[in-house]
Amino acid sequence: MYYNENTTIFFNGKFIKVKEIPVSIFNQTMHYGIGVFEGIRAYDTPKGVQIFKAREHFDRLHYSAKVMHINLSYSSSELEQISYKLLEANNLKDAYIRPLVYLGENMSLTPTDEVNVVIMAWEWGKYLGDKLLNVMLSSFQRPNPKSCFVEAKVVGHYTNSILATTEAKSKGFDEALLTDMNGFIAEGPGANFFIEKNGKLVTPPLGNILAGITRQTVFEIAKELHFEIEESLFTPEEIYTADSAFFCGTAAEVIGIASVNEYQFPLKWEDSIGALIQKKYKRRVAFNE
Repeated sequence: MYYNENTTIFFNGKFIKVKEIPVSIFNQTMHYGIGVFEGIRAYDTPKGVQIFKAREHFDRLHYSAKVMHINLSYSSSELEQISYKLLEANNLKDAYIRPLVYLGENMSLTPTDEVNVVIMAWEWGKYLGDKLLNVMLSSFQRPNPKSCFVEAKVVGHYTNSILATTEAKSKGFDEALLTDMNGFIAEGPGANFFIEKNGKLVTPPLGNILAGITRQTVFEIAKELHFEIEESLFTPEEIYTADSAFFCGTAAEVIGIASVNEYQFPLKWEDSIGALIQKKYKRRVAFNE
C-alpha cells in the first residue's frame, strides 16, 4: 500500500529505493519510542503540486525534535525542498508525506548523537473516509501533559492512539474520542475535535491536545466565514446537547461525526457549520486558495 519496488525515499541526504534502507534493530526509536514525525499532504492544484502548509509542519517537526533533545540538522526550508523533489521522483501529485526522525543504536535512556532523517510519500485517501463517523467515547485518556510534551508528535505517544482506535473498532465504532486526565474532552487518536452548539463552534483548548495545523486552518476558515469558535473545557455530557460535531487533521482533513456513543447529532451534516468549513477546506487545498 505504501511502497513498491520502484518507490524512492529520502534517507540521510540521499534519494534511494525504499528496500535499500539500512535500519538497525537496535535503534533507540524502535525500542523506546523516542523519535518524531509529521503528517503532511500535497495536492495537485491549478498552480501545480502544492504541499499544504509545509513550513508549519516542518517547523513543528523542529519543535518536536528540540523538546525530545534530538538534533535535527536540516532546516524547515531544506526539508520542504527535499519533499518537492521526493514527490517528483515518485511522480506523485496528490500524496501523503511522512517525515520521520529516528535515532541510532543505544539501549540507555538518553538520546543518541546519531540522528536519521527519512521522508516517504505515497497516495493515501482520507484517513477516516468520507462517510459520517460513529464515534465511541474511549476508556483511555490522553497522556498527562506533565508526563510528556503533548504538543509534540513523538513516535511513542501513538501507542495511546492505537489502543483507543483498536478498542473503538472492536466494539463496532469507526473511531474513538478521548478525554484528558481530568475527564474533559480532549481529541481523537489522530485528529482534533469540534462541536457545534447554538450556531457556535466549541473545541478543547491547547494544553492537553496536539496543536493541530488543520485545527488552526479551521480557525482561519471560521473567521473568514464569520463563525465564532470558543476554546473551552467541556465534559462528555455536554456533547450530548450539541447540534453537530467533526474531526479535523491532515490525514483525515475535515470529517463529520454522526454520533458519539448512542447520541445522534440532531442537525443534518449538510446544514452544519462543519460542512461549510469542510467545503471551504477542500477548495483551499485543491485550488491553493
